[in-house]
Amino acid sequence: MYNRILVPTDGSAGMNRVIDHASNLADSHDAEVQFLYVVNTASFANLPMETSWENVTSMLRDEGEAALQAAERRADTDDVVTALGEGPPSREIVDHAREEGCDLIVMGTHGRGGLNRLLLGSVAERVVRSAPVPVMTVRVGDGTDGTGEEAADRNPTPDSPVGEAME
Repeated sequence: MYNRILVPTDGSAGMNRVIDHASNLADSHDAEVQFLYVVNTASFANLPMETSWENVTSMLRDEGEAALQAAERRADTDDVVTALGEGPPSREIVDHAREEGCDLIVMGTHGRGGLNRLLLGSVAERVVRSAPVPVMTVRVGDGTDGTGEEAADRNPTPDSPVGEAME
């Protein structure tokens, strides 16, 4: 069913869950996993004019290479390809999937809701809306242990808001 699975990575610890899902799918379907890190050049617009573009680009590319290496080490599959892109992340992800003939995109969401989601937007949401292939999203929450669940939700303590509500 799947021959090429695209996994966009940002190098965060929560990506471990996403990589594990993609690796399991790849093993089940004897598929190739393609990891993609996108240097978000749109974020350059907020930098002071005196900032050296070359230094910033170099630093972001280094971070991307490190994220790709970590993803490749984490992947529990033999057929892995990595790529580094530049541009708006959602557009680069969709373009990569189309150009490389990917059958599925597996990506993390940060579980933002409410006002944060409205103000910040969502790369995953934009990819889901414009991808030419199915997109599997794996929730990786901010401030979590990487499983997508708040630690207090799973193991409430008397000091936690969840623990207080349970008493």
